[in-house]
Amino acid sequence: MAVVGALHVYPIKSCAGTSLQRALLTETGLQHDRRWMLVKPDGYFVTQRELPKLALIHPRIKEQGVEVHAPNMPVLNVQGTRTAVSKEVAIWRDLCLAFDEGDEAAEWFSEFLRVPLRLVRFNDGRARHSNRDWTGELQAANHFTDGYPILIISTASLADLNSRLQVTLPMNRFRPNIVIEDVEPYLEDAAEELRRDDLSLRLVKPCTRCKITTTNQDTGEVEGDEPLLALGKYRRSLALKGVLFGQNAVIARGVGATVNVGDHFDVILRPVNNRS
Repeated sequence: MAVVGALHVYPIKSCAGTSLQRALLTETGLQHDRRWMLVKPDGYFVTQRELPKLALIHPRIKEQGVEVHAPNMPVLNVQGTRTAVSKEVAIWRDLCLAFDEGDEAAEWFSEFLRVPLRLVRFNDGRARHSNRDWTGELQAANHFTDGYPILIISTASLADLNSRLQVTLPMNRFRPNIVIEDVEPYLEDAAEELRRDDLSLRLVKPCTRCKITTTNQDTGEVEGDEPLLALGKYRRSLALKGVLFGQNAVIARGVGATVNVGDHFDVILRPVNNRS
């Protein structure tokens, strides 16, 4: 049995997250997660990999859009209007339709980050799906996630990693959506599903970690090579060409259900010969 210890959404991809007590499950994951994204003038996405100070931008979901805060900047209100111009943008190898949120938003982000950028909102008129090589018979929709709608990590896994580090790291370095408690370290790797009566989350692919994990999410500063060095000593995958921490998940059943902090889920384990 796993207990939900925390819930997080990231309304603007690679910006600061918002902690929730409850979250609605939509077809694309937790409601509002990665609904917006910043792109270069050519339409290609940007993240903390190249702009670590994105961590200092704090979006707050409002009824009609998002309110954005950053140090020494006026508050930006983005209404998410239906009259916005639709354009094609690129995230990794995927081409998506998105609404451009206008010049005011573009100037705000460009001034704070000192590079020309546009803020775009996902256009649901063209669906974006996870790789069926990993999701199997399930067709999982996404907004602007890296590739899967939900990321799950346990507090026990972080505690085990921190036991190998000279300086402990908070969970926000890993930007999960659902944090689970009361389980053994890395149980998420062995789990096939987290299940309750009205909801099943299927864990489908280990999450390969990038340099964003080396950025202090409170200061926007890159701090050395940890945790990547430590993870490389015991969590490296030759098959996935990276170090692993956390599990990507899709919704097998339960769109429209609500997940709450404190909820209990049964943990359904994979067959032993099918564990990553």
